[in-house]
Amino acid sequence: MTKPISARIISDTPRRLRLRVVPGDRQARKMQHIASKLEARSNIYQVRTNIQHGSILINHDGSLDNIISTLLDIGIIFVDITEGNSEAAADITNALTDLNKKVEQTTQGTVDLRFLFPLGLGTLAVRQLLIKGLELEVIPWYVLAWYAFDSFMKLNRASESQPSSEYKRS
Repeated sequence: MTKPISARIISDTPRRLRLRVVPGDRQARKMQHIASKLEARSNIYQVRTNIQHGSILINHDGSLDNIISTLLDIGIIFVDITEGNSEAAADITNALTDLNKKVEQTTQGTVDLRFLFPLGLGTLAVRQLLIKGLELEVIPWYVLAWYAFDSFMKLNRASESQPSSEYKRS
């Protein structure tokens, strides 16, 4: 195998390690290659794969560092993949990120989508209040007002710093 296979550690217990392979590398040939290379190692006594879920379960007699070293030797690279996100979700996220950059560039950094989206919901809340009054319609004004406030708070949270390491565990 010349191209590295991207995976993430999703479970690490004594004598047992579970990996999740990225969707693009979940092919029978690649997964079998990984399994056969691992089974050839003396400190690994069982490898089970699930191609559909991209799961590789490794039962071993060794330290995690030795197993990680073995995985790196056979061409596994550790990446941060989000559990359960589809390619469509990734495409939408990328499109929104690109749109946000364009809005920010166009407004010279004055506003971005993290400001405009809650502002739009807040504007809809005020419109509903003015048009419908305090009636409880399909989308009441206070629901839109709450979404405006909540999305503003969530979208403008200071990002927490993540610890750096050679590989990431769940």
